[in-house]
Amino acid sequence: MAPRAAMRQAGGVDGDAGAELEVVVGVADRALPGLLAIPSDPAGVVVFAHGSGSSRRSPRNALVARTLRAAGVGTLLFDLLDDAEALDRANVFDVPLLAGRLEGATAWLREERGVDAPLGYFGASTGAAAALVAAADLGDAVGAVVSRGGRPDLAGDRLPEVAAPTLLIVGGADDVVLDLNRRAAGAMRAEVELAVVPDATHLFEEPGALEQVAALAAAWFRRHLAAG
Repeated sequence: MAPRAAMRQAGGVDGDAGAELEVVVGVADRALPGLLAIPSDPAGVVVFAHGSGSSRRSPRNALVARTLRAAGVGTLLFDLLDDAEALDRANVFDVPLLAGRLEGATAWLREERGVDAPLGYFGASTGAAAALVAAADLGDAVGAVVSRGGRPDLAGDRLPEVAAPTLLIVGGADDVVLDLNRRAAGAMRAEVELAVVPDATHLFEEPGALEQVAALAAAWFRRHLAAG
């Protein structure tokens, strides 16, 4: 399938904001369900990495994804684990495993869906660490990373290897995670910014807090993916 044809199929009617299409992401020997939406002429496509206990149906990630699509950025939300794997809590915190799934989804977008737009990662909680490890592995193939209430510290010694411009978004009332993000930012060599949403807690449940996250993420991806 030609790249442009793939984008039309994934994005719905040409010219819309990107209708979601249910897909199956083939990664190694796994078939992982996902939701793909690509607007016409996207500035880029962002692959989401949800946190522990979440899935492609995460309402918080869904809100961010809608905001990205309204800004002309495509989105892929998919389950990083199949049903059997998700029953083992150790898998939920296996950062190298989750990073490998992101890399596999990236290859699937390129090779199976024919997507040639710049790619970025959006990670939440432990998914942020997976996004950063995958970005370190793939180098220039990843144009930007955004973390929401993430645990970038779990990427450990891979942080200095990340080349993609990275935005770390943390709630101002999320004291422990805020400190972990400050330390992680200090360990990175790539362009990195720490954005603090005032008075927000870990899940950004306060009125308007998640909308601020979405707006920050959209601006970051538009800036860096378009440049790429």
